[in-house]
Amino acid sequence: MTRATLGPINRHFWLTRSVARCMGVSLSQAMAEGQLSEADYATLVTRCRSAECADTCQLWLASQTTKAEEAPMHCVNAEVLNGLRC
Repeated sequence: MTRATLGPINRHFWLTRSVARCMGVSLSQAMAEGQLSEADYATLVTRCRSAECADTCQLWLASQTTKAEEAPMHCVNAEVLNGLRC
């Protein structure tokens, strides 16, 4: 059995936060309001670390000029992030 290599935690922490921020979602506020637990937040970052779309994500972030209506389709955390936007 092969084990997937996780990407650098700092890079994926900031990618996760940045995608959320582009959508107008504050992950810190979501935690403070009880919409997201610390474990949920850690899961978001870990999922991002296990995905192989960091470069695509960075390009998506660089192309954003207005608040994004939803997470990019390639994002492994899109469902959660879109849910927090509501």
